Amino acid sequence: MNRTLVIGGGIAGTATALALHKAGFDVTVHEAHPDTAEDIGAFLTLASNGMRALAQLGASEAVTSIGFPLRSMRLLDDRGGEVAHAPMGEADDALLRYRCLRRGELNAALQAEAVRRGIRIAHGARLVSFEDGPEQVTARFTDGSVAAGDLLVGADGLSSAIRRSVAPGAEPVYAGQRVFYGYTRSAPDAEGTGHITMVRGSNASFGYAVSPDRETYWFARVAAQAIPAEELAEPTTARRREQLVALLREDATPAADLVAASTGGIMATNATEIPPGTPWRSGRTLLVGDAAHAASPATGQGASMALEDAVILAKSLRDAPDRESALSLYEACRRPRVEHNITVSGQISRGTRTPARTGPAPAPGPQRPGDDTLVSQLDWDTDLRTV
Repeated sequence: MNRTLVIGGGIAGTATALALHKAGFDVTVHEAHPDTAEDIGAFLTLASNGMRALAQLGASEAVTSIGFPLRSMRLLDDRGGEVAHAPMGEADDALLRYRCLRRGELNAALQAEAVRRGIRIAHGARLVSFEDGPEQVTARFTDGSVAAGDLLVGADGLSSAIRRSVAPGAEPVYAGQRVFYGYTRSAPDAEGTGHITMVRGSNASFGYAVSPDRETYWFARVAAQAIPAEELAEPTTARRREQLVALLREDATPAADLVAASTGGIMATNATEIPPGTPWRSGRTLLVGDAAHAASPATGQGASMALEDAVILAKSLRDAPDRESALSLYEACRRPRVEHNITVSGQISRGTRTPARTGPAPAPGPQRPGDDTLVSQLDWDTDLRTV
């Protein structure tokens, strides 16, 4: 087995291509959008475990050239009082520090690194269908092109078309929170950079971080009914800002002022998750990243889990004697960890679990960032079968 088709050029897909290429496989990424993968403009944090995965791919420099590092986390109560301030992740290692960055910039950086390494990324044609045969898998695209490979990796995100074939009827479910994102350069009393501040408000969970050039990135998670699809499709309205500010004004924290000072668009989405137990593979087809195991954003682990997927899939295919045993090895390594994340993150979003005192729940077990098992799984030079 040598040739792999990756469907989706977002974080999971491009990182998977980087990992497979490093392991010696011939890989092509097929991305439906004409440039980098679709992006709603939101930002994310890469945790130390995600940064460790990038380091194993030799891609740290590509990512540390964008965004900014986070060394610690502050926690405020609903009156604005600081109740905790603690180091976050592996803050002493410059390559493994948490990093805050825009999703679109991360997509672009990973794709640029893939192209630099000679990995082909085919843009602008959406997958129409695929056939999983005894000797190869064949994919057909909207521009009439056809590609064949030994393995097809579905990295096409939350609304994965490939998942509908691998796991018919398995659809994302609402995890109980509306999520909002925004930016401002005119925040009152802007703080220093290098940390993220989490606010446990009475009506919302809120977080913000200030970049070195004084731009504040913020998010809010609000327990409510899901935002209707027609409202999600509308451009940001003043009404959305007014409603969110009114909700946050009930607490004496910086949250309401930060939202009020955001002159650009306020992005909104629904927190969703893929139910644990959803099948990931069938024949020569495998799901990775959000297509397989999307979780609500409460633990902040989505992108980092996708980066872990990439490294461990490539190592499984490299180390195991055949495709079936490789995919079984991959699933055995990944399913307990990512499904624990889905469960923990969903419990936080639904209010049935209280986050740790120093911020969001830690990355999920049984392996946590820095844990010997995870470190060994991600270590490129370790045979995954010995871990």
